[in-house]
Amino acid sequence: MSTTLHHAGARPAGPGADRPPKPRQRTAGPARARLAALAFTAPAWLYVAVFYLYPLAGSVRMGFQNYTVSSFYTGVAPYVGWANYRAVLHDSHFGRTVTNTLLFTAGSLLFQFCVGLALAVFFNRAFPLGGALRSLLLVPWLLPLVVSGTAWRWILDTDSGVLNHALLGAHLIGHPVPWLASTHDSLIAVTLVNIWVGIPFNMVILYGGLQSIPGELYEAAALDGANAWRRFRHITLPLLRPVTAVVLTLGLIYTVKVFDVIMILTQGGPAGSSQTLTTFAYNLSFQQLEFGRGAAVGNLLVLVAVVFAAVYLRATREQRRAGR
Repeated sequence: MSTTLHHAGARPAGPGADRPPKPRQRTAGPARARLAALAFTAPAWLYVAVFYLYPLAGSVRMGFQNYTVSSFYTGVAPYVGWANYRAVLHDSHFGRTVTNTLLFTAGSLLFQFCVGLALAVFFNRAFPLGGALRSLLLVPWLLPLVVSGTAWRWILDTDSGVLNHALLGAHLIGHPVPWLASTHDSLIAVTLVNIWVGIPFNMVILYGGLQSIPGELYEAAALDGANAWRRFRHITLPLLRPVTAVVLTLGLIYTVKVFDVIMILTQGGPAGSSQTLTTFAYNLSFQQLEFGRGAAVGNLLVLVAVVFAAVYLRATREQRRAGR
């Protein structure tokens, strides 16, 4: 007679008795998760620090120094405090430059938004070749600004420009208009070109906002007898308000710092009639070699951009909360 001894705690014989116990899965702790997140974001932070923060810090420092051509070789630039900013504010061209910047920005934003919204509403309904036509309207936004500016410089030429020939042929003007050579028309010309460049951006963003509005709201309003204008006023505009805030804020930031179009078309002339703060900073730094004053103007532009960037972030935050 044989006996089988079972030790205490021994596993009974069965189908899975010989399998080793499964090891416990280790979960990453909070410290390891933070370290992994830091490792993934480190390249982006390094890029921002090298290409944005370092030049920005150099520009801010230069705005408080008497930085000249010799300073690039000697490295000596005396600290002058707020003298560069006072010199810029008391410059005889500063007041006109600020006025040009305000007119250029306000005119660009107004017409870019209105035309972009009209096109977005137009393309919001399906029709044959609507997608192809909408894609063609993106060309001004996709083209490099150097190409766009060069093409418009030829279009707006006084003697051989296509625009003057078309207006003369339609008997809308009696003589060629010096769009780029007149102190009265140069700012209008650069503003029109900038409007042409910015319309596709407004159209795309506003079109995306219109697509998010439920169609049932328009159907219910139509059943209640609301015409197209009342539906646009009481449904489209209120529901499009968060997108409108984002579009206008981004458009203002982009427009304030426009440089390429103006430099290619008029270089801020003639006689400073189309000069904005960006071209003013360029002239101070690279034509008059007043690098400290040019940096001061650039710092003012950065301050304006930061203020409106904060407005943009707040608008997007409110939009995100409203979408929850």
